Amino acid sequence: MSKENSNFFNVDIAIVGGGMVGISQALLLAAQHPDWRIALLERFPFPKNNNEALYQPSFDARATALSLGSVQIFQALGLWPTLAEHHTPIKTVHVSDRGHFAGTQICHKKQGVDLLGAVIDNAWLGRVLLQALQRENQIQWFDACEVEQVTMRSDAAQLQFIRNNETQTIDTKLLCLADGGDSLLAQQLGLHREVQDYGQSALIATVETTKAHGGVAYERFTEQGPMALLPLGESDQANRCALVWTLPSEKLQATLDLSDDELLDLLQERFGYRLGRFCKIGSRQSYPLQLQIVREQVRSSLVVLGNAAHYLHPVAGQGFNLALRDCVALADTLRTASKSKRSLGDLSVLQSYLLQQQNDQDLTVNFSDQIVKVFSSQNLPKQLFRSAGFVALALFPEAKQFLAKQTMGVAGRLSRIASVESEKAS
Repeated sequence: MSKENSNFFNVDIAIVGGGMVGISQALLLAAQHPDWRIALLERFPFPKNNNEALYQPSFDARATALSLGSVQIFQALGLWPTLAEHHTPIKTVHVSDRGHFAGTQICHKKQGVDLLGAVIDNAWLGRVLLQALQRENQIQWFDACEVEQVTMRSDAAQLQFIRNNETQTIDTKLLCLADGGDSLLAQQLGLHREVQDYGQSALIATVETTKAHGGVAYERFTEQGPMALLPLGESDQANRCALVWTLPSEKLQATLDLSDDELLDLLQERFGYRLGRFCKIGSRQSYPLQLQIVREQVRSSLVVLGNAAHYLHPVAGQGFNLALRDCVALADTLRTASKSKRSLGDLSVLQSYLLQQQNDQDLTVNFSDQIVKVFSSQNLPKQLFRSAGFVALALFPEAKQFLAKQTMGVAGRLSRIASVESEKAS
């Protein structure tokens, strides 16, 4: 609930969207500057206690693969010890192409790190973030509310929202939209979205295998699209994996209609026997896959974040990790602007943030987009090209190192994470 009873609020920064990106951004901002007044608005109700179920589309039954860079961000925020209570470390990433070259592996030991990343259930990630949000006194949060209108001014923004059948108003120097890939507010503000339909859908499920996963995350490319298996179970010896199976959209329903045994047999054929036999599959979910990009991510007093800014194909798990790096960069940029007495919503300030992140965004978006197109094609030249790519990974350390850095979330420019702790402590 909110921390005031008035129907009017004046804040420095307002964030619309209380999912993983929105709450992370609020916490990073609070860590950067103890005097900023921050408001966070979420349309779904937050649980009133730890025993109540958490319902928010961002915190569903799926799991998220955090890159090493994202783990470091949560370490700097002081949240990693709690998150790590229910995480499965990724120690190796195995990349292969069905019917072609044997593939390549990225090992944490060769990279000189304890892990390449970690897999965490979205529900646990959401609960830890929400508990941290509720402990943070400088953040006013409004759940179960609906933003009805946004009015942009030259140096501020005003939000009108309905909560408890009352109309309330927030004036803010900076508005952050983190309300998802279908952001109605972004549409209302005329932010053009470029959409590229891959003609694919993702089938999501939890599977069990006869062999332990050993902390290995698998990226398996087939002629119909990529397939990912992320280790689950909080132990190298567990035999549960989160499956993200990309299929042509026209074949999705027929695949969903298969019995469990039939689906496991098809999965076995597509993936092979590196994990032994697939012996069980849980409930299935699916959603269409698109690349969605908002080119105009900043305006005066406005910034667009997360899926509202760039919605990526789930291959290689790049989406949330990129969004989290954006959040760090924005918080760092605003901190610098505040020290020089510049307005948080100044267009030049927000443009400097975007300029700082542009290389990371372009690199990550293009990497995700091209790898899908090249590795989902039955076109002979593209098949030869990707086979040559695997040969290059085997023969040229520089190529493999680039893939490793991209996987660990450190290929683009990372903002100063250390300041998250030092500024809050001071």
